[in-house]
This record gives sequence, C-alpha cells and structure tokens, in this order.
Amino acid sequence: MHSFARWILVLIGLTLALSASAAKDPNEDAIKARRAVMTLQSWYAGPLFQMAKGAMEYDAEMAGIYAAHLNTMANVEGGAMWPEGTDNGAYAGKTRALPELWTTWPEAGKKAEALSEAAAALAEVAGDGLDALRSKIGAVGKACKGCHDDFRAEKM
Repeated sequence: MHSFARWILVLIGLTLALSASAAKDPNEDAIKARRAVMTLQSWYAGPLFQMAKGAMEYDAEMAGIYAAHLNTMANVEGGAMWPEGTDNGAYAGKTRALPELWTTWPEAGKKAEALSEAAAALAEVAGDGLDALRSKIGAVGKACKGCHDDFRAEKM
C-alpha cells in the first residue's frame, strides 16, 4: 500500500507539472517574440549606423545584406506580438513597452509604418556606396527613436 501511495503522489505531481506548463501565459510568448524582433532589428541596424558614422569600414556587400535583413524585420507582420495589456505595468521586468502604445493607437502604427518605409528606402541603396547609405540611414534612426521616445520605458 505504501508503494501505491507513492505512485499516486508521482501521478499528482506530473499532473500538476503538466497543468502548469499548459497554463503558460501566451502574452509572455508575445513579449518574447517582439523583443526578439527588436533585437534582430538592432543587430542589423547597428553595423549600418557604424558604417555611416565612419566607426566601421563601409562594406557595400555587407551593407546591402544588413539593410535587406533590417527591411525584412521592419516588415514582419507582428500584430499578434502586441496584445493589449502586455505593457511594462502588467509585465514589469519583461517588457519596456509603455501602456501609451495601446492607448494612443493608431499613433504607434504610424511610427511602425515610418520604420517600414525608411528601412525599405535604405535597403534600395545601402550597397550603392557610403553616401547612398548615409542619405537614408538617418530616417531609420529617426523612426526608431520616434517610437522608443514615446512608447518605450527606460532600461529595466
């Protein structure tokens, strides 16, 4: 009988563990996904900004590749990554998104569109020379900053 009680406890423990994993908050996955997109955007934009500033040697091939990938990331259909209620108040320490992102909609959408347009324009010319890169990279920085200034909290 003692062995039977252990088996029951093991089964209860497994059931609770499986229940806990099944009840995972989908909003946390959405937050992780959008943070991943932001990380990749930063990854691809960083060298382009460095090239434009002269802090990194301009490489036409790499500039074209980075700009193309940045353009892809700026145009990811990410609506599902931004469910209402996934702001830094509700998910402190997991996101820097301010509640204003949702309460001032469609303003945030306009800012996302600005990034999309700027990234597309950059992708068209980034590999055509340093002057071409410099002519379009400022709009990318402005688009990023515009959204971050209005809708992103300071570092966690």
